[in-house]
Amino acid sequence: MIYVTLKPEVLDPQGKVIMNALHTLGYHNVSEVRASKMFEVVIDVDKEADIAREIDEICDKVLANPNIETYRYDIHDE
Repeated sequence: MIYVTLKPEVLDPQGKVIMNALHTLGYHNVSEVRASKMFEVVIDVDKEADIAREIDEICDKVLANPNIETYRYDIHDE
């Protein structure tokens, strides 16, 4: 699983819309919502170090905008 989120200093209009919708529905205890993206990626390599290197490349080149987003990931064996 790869999680891509906006950097804390970046405004999140989608999160703001979701928070307003939650308040409209009566969930007034919600004080902040930050929208993010989650990707499931299957990679066939033998070494965990190769997986980490490949995920970093994929995130830097495709999944995340390094100017405004950060990413983290969990590696699971299937």
